[in-house]
Amino acid sequence: MQDIRANLQRVLERVARAAERAGRRAEDVRLIAVSKTVEAERIAQAVAELGRPVPWHLVGQLQTNKAKEAVDLFDVIHSLDRLDLARELDKRARGRGRPVEALVQVNVAGEGQKGGVAPDGLGALLDAVAGLGHVRVRGLMAIPPEAPDAEGARPWFRALRKLGERHGLAELSMGMSGDFEVAIEEGATLVRVGTAVFGPRPPRPGKEPGQR
Repeated sequence: MQDIRANLQRVLERVARAAERAGRRAEDVRLIAVSKTVEAERIAQAVAELGRPVPWHLVGQLQTNKAKEAVDLFDVIHSLDRLDLARELDKRARGRGRPVEALVQVNVAGEGQKGGVAPDGLGALLDAVAGLGHVRVRGLMAIPPEAPDAEGARPWFRALRKLGERHGLAELSMGMSGDFEVAIEEGATLVRVGTAVFGPRPPRPGKEPGQR
């Protein structure tokens, strides 16, 4: 488990350096350790290394029929992207007796295979969600198109930041293991890092290592 300690330290140092380059404070950027396919004991080790209780964030696509489980299990939902999901989250959070915090996922590049509201539909969605009493929108989230290097993601991170500024939302969830430093330079307040913390994901069943 020593590798998780070292990995966390390296990632936090990279966060700090990226923030410094952007004239920002490192403490204004929060690290979300993405644990998909990671064994429970490694997740527990990462939490132990931080030495404090951690909030749980849902960063994957959320089906409407899973809204109750999401509200019960997670503190922040990063993938609110449509009104019917917002209404279901509102209903479930109202039944629980406290609001759910969410980030609106924006499909910044209009990719058909990805979730997220279109940039030109964001205002209408935010207006509609504002009328719900138990969903609190903290900010925006985006997953940019794949690029050959981290710099290729910069225009998309910048686009999300400008959308946030336009709509008065300062919280920005953007950047993963391969590009989180660029995301921080462009204003990310939450970076979603998996491989750089936990190491490479194990191969999927039926796949040889190295296959996609």
